[in-house]
Amino acid sequence: MPEEKEGKKDFVVKDRRAFAKENLDAEPKEEKETPPAEKEKEAKADETGKEPAAETQEPPLQFPEINFATFVASLNASVLLHLGAIEDPSSGTKNKDLPMAKQTIDILSMLQEKTAGNLSEEEENLLKNILYDLRIMYVKEKQ
Repeated sequence: MPEEKEGKKDFVVKDRRAFAKENLDAEPKEEKETPPAEKEKEAKADETGKEPAAETQEPPLQFPEINFATFVASLNASVLLHLGAIEDPSSGTKNKDLPMAKQTIDILSMLQEKTAGNLSEEEENLLKNILYDLRIMYVKEKQ
């Protein structure tokens, strides 16, 4: 065993957590200085009792209900994007990627096969019509 130094400590461990017994009487740490813009926002909120006008707040995004129709519609949009029929929302450009379009059409076709007999008449018609339209567009783009 290593020799212990009697009466001399190499280091001291202090628990500085707020709930530690020895730290209960300690003063709270200084908070960071608030930027002037934040101070002004807080002052307005204090005066009115609510947040400042909606000019700084964006409304929450509203997503459509998740169901079979919206799933098929999202795959449809993906194919349209890869066919160059619609702009890429991130870049604002129209790009063609025919192999990706074909793969997504094949996914929709597989979905049609695997769900046969399990869809409502409306869902079946939606899938059938979307597949028909996308296949026609794909053949035209491939020529």
